[in-house]
Amino acid sequence: MKIKYLFIVIAVLASLLAQAQVSFVGSTRDVYDFVPEKNTGLNHIFVLYNTQGVGMTYDATSADKVVWYGYGSQGGGYAEEISGIVTEGRKTTLPQVVPGKGYIIEEGTKRTYVWVINYADHYLQFNNIAPLAPEDCNSTVINVDCKAEEIPYFTITGVRKVLSREIKLAYRTLVWDEAAVQWQQVDTTKVLPSVKSQIVIPAPLCNTSFNISGDCFLKFWKEDVEMESNSYTTIAVDVRTTAIKQKRMDGTDDEDDDGKNKNDGGDDEELGGSAPATVVFKAYCTDAVDHKEWQKALDEDFQSIEARFNDEEIEQTFTTTGTSYWRFVGTNMQGGCEVYGPTYTVHIGESELVCPNVFSPGSTEGTGDIWRVKYKSLVEFHCTIFNTWGNKVFEFSDPEQGWDGKYHGKYVSTGVYYYVIQARGADDKVYKLSGDINILKYKKRTNGGTTILE
Repeated sequence: MKIKYLFIVIAVLASLLAQAQVSFVGSTRDVYDFVPEKNTGLNHIFVLYNTQGVGMTYDATSADKVVWYGYGSQGGGYAEEISGIVTEGRKTTLPQVVPGKGYIIEEGTKRTYVWVINYADHYLQFNNIAPLAPEDCNSTVINVDCKAEEIPYFTITGVRKVLSREIKLAYRTLVWDEAAVQWQQVDTTKVLPSVKSQIVIPAPLCNTSFNISGDCFLKFWKEDVEMESNSYTTIAVDVRTTAIKQKRMDGTDDEDDDGKNKNDGGDDEELGGSAPATVVFKAYCTDAVDHKEWQKALDEDFQSIEARFNDEEIEQTFTTTGTSYWRFVGTNMQGGCEVYGPTYTVHIGESELVCPNVFSPGSTEGTGDIWRVKYKSLVEFHCTIFNTWGNKVFEFSDPEQGWDGKYHGKYVSTGVYYYVIQARGADDKVYKLSGDINILKYKKRTNGGTTILE
């Protein structure tokens, strides 16, 4: 079995070594060999530094007759046989290759299709590069005085295509880094197949210069050239915004692990809810943003703007029932470029206050061991708790707090206690509530290592 595989490997290697080869005689530089897409029908595109005095040779793999054909822009269907081919054994040579032309080399039933380009006819040259003074907020125009035209070739079916010169235009811009929550300056490269008199690119978001270099052929021959422009001052603007709810003031809602709710997409999830609610609005602007403004409106279309704040970051505490809309607007120094952040909706709901009448202090932690009110949108609150003799045992002014059933550091006796509450909602609703608090008796007993509360 191993011997069989060995013969297969030897046969494959022999086949590879026996493949026909196209080579060039008289070229002073290595030949750039480009393998195009299969749909072109071409096996190779050869770019020579200079074709003057250069011949092309084909090494056949068999004793079959080799015939050469040439074709132009009409395609291989109009190919004509080439005369003057020199034959030496299995080697045939075209003494002087003609560039800008396709060749079909026929060996028996096998054909090799190539296109030859004379780079000397397309030699790259940069004379000057200068960005125009910015006028468009979204794009930048760069004037390039150069010789960097398209390098065309034709497929077997006569379709015109362009061989990319891979000219590189490098500059810097800003990219939003979601993880770092900031704009990062990055190097950007645009690869061009050719260059005419102008290059149009998306406007950079920071001041930069432009460097043009190339092309891939000169780089191959280690002769690549480059040129850099003067400094360019951008006018383009962009912004990212966030809205963070600092604290959820609803006694029935869960908080995030850090006690904050963040919104950076304009979907306004949990930005309002229960008053008082504090939201921090923050904008992250690119370099050219000069005028910075948060706007507040009572309509989604911002037809009537109620307030303006000329800061990147503002903190607002909402104590009134209703809905407001917030957005950031940034403009450049000239005022011609403007960017809008997403719209945030902050809704403060109607107030609510519900008082429980029973709890068991010192019982299972987090389950009925604190007497706490259920509330929404309260902006004023005060609660006093008395015992049956009318003595004050506890008072508090934050509805998030509650009574743990202790007086002077010790749990009070079971029985009935009395609360008095005065409060006001964000909707100006006034609450004057009083009622009983029943402290239930409980005891702990152990059953097989398990603590049971009764």
